[in-house]
Amino acid sequence: MQITKYLIEKYMGGFIDRLVEDKYTENLWEMYGTTEKIFPRTLVETAMRAKQGTPLERPFGTPQHFSPWYKLLFNPVHLFKMPTVDSVQVDTSVTLGPGASKPLTLDIPIMISGMSYGGALSKKAKIALARGASLMGTATNSGEAPLLEEEREAACYFIGQYNRGGWMTGDMLQKLDMVEIQVGQGAQAGAPMKTKSNKIGPEFRKSFHLNKGQNALIDGRLPGINSAEDFIELVKRLKEKVDVPVGLKFAATHHLEKELAIAVEAGVDFITVDGAEAGTHGGPTILEDHFGLPTLHALCRTVTFLEKEGLKDKISVIASGGLLTPGHYLKALALGADAVYIGTIAVMAMVSSQIKKTVPWEPPTELVLYSGKQKNELDVDKASLNLAYYLKSCVKEMELAIKALGKEKISEVDKKDLCALTEEVAKITGVELVYLP
Repeated sequence: MQITKYLIEKYMGGFIDRLVEDKYTENLWEMYGTTEKIFPRTLVETAMRAKQGTPLERPFGTPQHFSPWYKLLFNPVHLFKMPTVDSVQVDTSVTLGPGASKPLTLDIPIMISGMSYGGALSKKAKIALARGASLMGTATNSGEAPLLEEEREAACYFIGQYNRGGWMTGDMLQKLDMVEIQVGQGAQAGAPMKTKSNKIGPEFRKSFHLNKGQNALIDGRLPGINSAEDFIELVKRLKEKVDVPVGLKFAATHHLEKELAIAVEAGVDFITVDGAEAGTHGGPTILEDHFGLPTLHALCRTVTFLEKEGLKDKISVIASGGLLTPGHYLKALALGADAVYIGTIAVMAMVSSQIKKTVPWEPPTELVLYSGKQKNELDVDKASLNLAYYLKSCVKEMELAIKALGKEKISEVDKKDLCALTEEVAKITGVELVYLP
């Protein structure tokens, strides 16, 4: 014990002497000052750029939290209006695309966002997401990929993206419960992307109808769509082919109202607005960190636009991007969303009990990405059950919140159930300020 104390005091004393005697340019403390100015993440990403010389592809989107969800609080009731009694069964169902011949009705308003097979996730991961969603009576999304038969079989409700790769076509459209025309996403905007041929296996190549040595390309535009008029015609053609809701997904932008006006003219049944906090399997950091509108701001502007046009009850709104907790989901619904998409947090929930298979030597993404070295070790049954339990937990919490608001249906929750902590958030959302009765 005495020896240990002696050694600590000796070397700590020497360290402190150097710390105060060395010039700043020679001082270890200089590194601390640098990390205060340049975050450790930025330092590491700088070193990666310097070593690799290619755009970085950071998983799961931006680490920034642009949307001020925590500056909104719910208003419980006590006497002037009573809380809902425990025996009441809260209705959490939602119907999307009410104007379509076959609207999509789900048991819960939380859906799994578009994460593609091959370009992002492994087949096992996609099947697990589909099974987990099905256990809770909700939908999963194909992402920018063709229809994967195993995923479709595992999904009770399946949303397919008519995507910029041109892979969701023909008979595939007849097997969908909703068609989501994807012109961009929050984490990548509408930038072109590609998966190089040397990263494409035989099954991936076959599903995407790629020749050996051919890259999988996602253009900045939908195939053959070079104007607003072309998009309007596309919506018309798709609605002639299918009875299910047809909608638009785009990266939230300050041009939002101009984009929405075209979507409305085209006759879409739903709009997915993907905020700047959205995730991705790996995207350029400049697009993740510096493009788009925060999800909260974009949602509020979308709802306001549709209300002014008298279309809020006819066109469904799906909020997407950086939504992580039951509180986020219910607040988005209160602000006018009909449903929400989750991606990053769904993957984290799915692999939560299996992280030990990779950590501490590899990140958990190795279990779920198509390129993951340990993707075959993912236990699909456990992963799907984890996701279902996560969704169940979230819904149960939301039900308790709805009862505390004195309501019986999730669709009854609205802006009047919220108050804002700051004038800025009150102005953005149209919610009353917390310090004004």
